[in-house]
Amino acid sequence: MLFAIEEINNSTDLLPGISLGYKMYDTCGSMARSVRVALALANGNEAVSAPSEAPCTRLSQVQAIMGDTSSSPCMAIATVIGPFHIPQISHFATCACLSDKTKYPSFLRTIPSDYYQSRALAQLVKHFGWTWVGAIRTNDDYGNNGMATFTETAQQLGICLEYSVSFFRTDPPNKIQKIIDIIKASTSKVIVAFLSHMDMDVLIHVLSQHNLAGYQWVGSEGWIIDSKTAEMDKHHILDGAIGLAIPKAHVSGLREFILDVKPLNSSGNEMFTEFWETLFSCNFRQSASSAEHQRECTGHEDVSSVQNSFTDMSLMPIFNNVYKGVYAVAHALHSILVCNGTCNHKMQLDPFMILQHIRRIHFTTKEGDEVYFNENGDPPAKYEIINWQPTEHGIVDFVTVGLYDASLPADKQLSLQNKSLIWEQNSKQVPVSVCSEKCPPGTRKVLQKGKPVCCYDCIRCAEGEISNITDSITCVRCQPEFWSNERRDDCVKKEAEFLSFEEIMGALLTAASLFGTCMTAVVAFIFFRYRKTPIVRANNSELSFLLLFSLTLCFLCSLTFIGRPSEWSCMLRHTAFGITFVLCISCVLGKTMVVLMAFKASLPGSNVMKWFGPTQQRLSVLAFTLIQVVICILWLTISPPFPFKNFKEIKDKIILECALGSTVGFWAVLGYIGLLASFCFILAFLARKLPDNFNEAKFITFSMLIFCAVWITFIPAYVSSPGKFSVAVEIFAILASSFGLLICIFIPKCYIILLKPEKNTKKNIMGKGAPK
Repeated sequence: MLFAIEEINNSTDLLPGISLGYKMYDTCGSMARSVRVALALANGNEAVSAPSEAPCTRLSQVQAIMGDTSSSPCMAIATVIGPFHIPQISHFATCACLSDKTKYPSFLRTIPSDYYQSRALAQLVKHFGWTWVGAIRTNDDYGNNGMATFTETAQQLGICLEYSVSFFRTDPPNKIQKIIDIIKASTSKVIVAFLSHMDMDVLIHVLSQHNLAGYQWVGSEGWIIDSKTAEMDKHHILDGAIGLAIPKAHVSGLREFILDVKPLNSSGNEMFTEFWETLFSCNFRQSASSAEHQRECTGHEDVSSVQNSFTDMSLMPIFNNVYKGVYAVAHALHSILVCNGTCNHKMQLDPFMILQHIRRIHFTTKEGDEVYFNENGDPPAKYEIINWQPTEHGIVDFVTVGLYDASLPADKQLSLQNKSLIWEQNSKQVPVSVCSEKCPPGTRKVLQKGKPVCCYDCIRCAEGEISNITDSITCVRCQPEFWSNERRDDCVKKEAEFLSFEEIMGALLTAASLFGTCMTAVVAFIFFRYRKTPIVRANNSELSFLLLFSLTLCFLCSLTFIGRPSEWSCMLRHTAFGITFVLCISCVLGKTMVVLMAFKASLPGSNVMKWFGPTQQRLSVLAFTLIQVVICILWLTISPPFPFKNFKEIKDKIILECALGSTVGFWAVLGYIGLLASFCFILAFLARKLPDNFNEAKFITFSMLIFCAVWITFIPAYVSSPGKFSVAVEIFAILASSFGLLICIFIPKCYIILLKPEKNTKKNIMGKGAPK
């Protein structure tokens, strides 16, 4: 302050012809003493000292107060002098509460508010991924308000506090011991210390006694660059600490001014005498008690020979804040007195006027620093990020590893040089301090009961659900066409499953279908080749050829069930199956009825055959088939089958199938086939013992028995088969029943035609050969 006042008083540009006076007080951190001095200054009861010998010509009422150093005394002073509008400018009081202009209207400062520091500390903790931390604070306005803002910001950033404790340097040892016990019992490895340097000195002494190392310390500006704290850390507990500090500064000429201080030049102020005696461990006034322990001060000791925080200029940022505060008052006075070469000495100064001008000042120091105050009386918030790095000689070096500038956009406020950082116990690896490890993709977080949100368990996503980000709180269900992979971190497209021609089962069924078709064609060729023989002509050869044609269609319709379902294939497969099988059963039914009618006609006086001749047989086949055609048309008109993607039957596959549309239509088609088959089976069973040497009813009975057995077993097999296997079951039923009809009805005739031609005679067929 003295250096700034001397510069101003010697300046011809700032307040020319005006000398600033001052009076310094040591409040010793006492709020009571601070308030008493502030009241005395406000009342004008204190004499004003000036650097010059010229007597003061103005009243001694103070126009501005510089200080105090701590937040709590500043709050007390600001509360007292606020009604008088006397400007108060602090160089080191950082409590965010002092920004409240309704409570402290005349308070300003040249150090940033802790509102920004607390938020910066939270962002710093978040930057390194520490989500589980402990917190220690000074139990005063500085610590409590600063930690409150830190806690609020930390919660917004997803940081949890395992514990938050406070103490004051005058607390009894048992209270500090409780804090040590809490730290030992904790699981967090990072401790945020919002402490003044005096409280940190007390704490580091106790920490050293317990050798409580292995923790990463994050510090506020109150102690992070305090060389005395570093000297007390004999056990290197704070090595690797990181925190915020006021940016380094340089004021040209200040170092030389400080080193040139002589107590004899300042004999009028007892503070300089006390400072000199403390600096050199001597005493100006020797007494009998002190003569044995301390030497006598000469006043000519060399200040530059002493190494401490005063002479090594580590306190230069604080000195710079005082320097800027004094210049702020000077610029305000310069503006009020309308100084332009000379100043208006007759202007009556008013504290409120000075306060208003200080709030509006905006100037640049000789070192290029901009000085101004926002609406809360705070300067721009800028901090250096400091890292405690031990040197080879065991001395801690305060290394600047980054910057924080609150005036920049949120994503650019914090800038760090991570490669140059040293961590606890001289480690190069960033410490880990989390309550629970991050949940990897494929899992979700489930909070642990009764614990903060940072403590959770990682639960694997259920099948069909994924989480593709770290620390997901929910698992997202995949779209129906997709399914979760094995890691549950991505949805993969489900494999479409249907009975295709390329796979083995589809190829075998296709081969069986084509084999049946060829076999039917061969039988038809044989029958056509021997169409005039008795065995072919017996029992209406026209129905036999129509039956072979329908069997060919039955074999071929099974192919419509193979391949990717489409709108036309779905409608075709069921209707073609229903119509061809009814045509087939109608022909068999016609042949059965021909056998029965033929026997009836052989009885004396019977003329049954004229009522069931070839024309009636054709009409019966046509009538039975038309009924099925009508059922199929109604089914296709009302609710036809359609291609359908079944996502539910098999979890990781899409079943491409044909939905029935109308289940009533489907079962009506099957039911009608079953009705005809049952009726045909009954008639064939009744005609099985008719006295013909070659009784076709026996073979029809066997064929219908196979047919009915196949389709009765088809129903449960079809219902219980999953996916494409249900289609395979239906194809198998079609092929099995078709082969049953073909083999049982036509193979015995082919056997006689090709291998036993001697039996292919009308006499043999009519049973008129040699008696047995």
